Amino acid sequence: MYLENLVVDAVRPQRLGRFWEAVVGGERLTDEPESFETRLSPGAGPVLDLCFQRVPEPPSEPLRLHLDLAGGADQARVVERLLGLGARHLDIGQRDVPWVVMADPEGNPFCVMEDREAYAGTGPLAALPLDSAAPDRDAAFWSWLTGWTDVPGVAPRSLRHPTRRGPLLELCPERAGKGTAKNRLHLDVRLEAGDDPDGVAAGIGERGGRELHPGWGELPWRVYADPSGNELCVLPARS
Repeated sequence: MYLENLVVDAVRPQRLGRFWEAVVGGERLTDEPESFETRLSPGAGPVLDLCFQRVPEPPSEPLRLHLDLAGGADQARVVERLLGLGARHLDIGQRDVPWVVMADPEGNPFCVMEDREAYAGTGPLAALPLDSAAPDRDAAFWSWLTGWTDVPGVAPRSLRHPTRRGPLLELCPERAGKGTAKNRLHLDVRLEAGDDPDGVAAGIGERGGRELHPGWGELPWRVYADPSGNELCVLPARS
């Protein structure tokens, strides 16, 4: 199994997808009114596809997964570039912090980070902070699911691809428990040849996750929640 997609709900997938493609320097895969996909390839590290899918109205729940961009010594220049692409400054009560909080064209918060040793070699996307009710438990869950392993970081637990390239997955203490609304951003894991889908489902359950049945009709993938309730999809192995 491996982490393949970051999926973002969007009212206008093409507009939002083109914004993020410009931000991260992605390679376009799909450009349609209902779906936009771009590929982030940070050198020798993991490939991550950013997928934007249409929803009928802007989600209103607080984000449980967001993007942290690498700013470093060029933080101010990065922020100016993002403003030119259509982002805006955002006040979420952060007060005096060394990172810059912004919103993308659909209002999704993200951060431009200051220089941090932990983000060396990440490329433009530094981290994927994910809300967690129990970071130690959830780190073990996501490490098993993706093959990513522990690295030093600023979050209670941080995972990274074994190449030590690409973004960190940061398990951050949640401010509030997961509500009933679907997460606006979620992660997709892809099975590899030889992986047993039912065995993976059992493993998810053994580690505190659960399978969801959202009633979306017949799908080629299966929908789950991690132990903190964050949705994820497990995609079939490629033929």
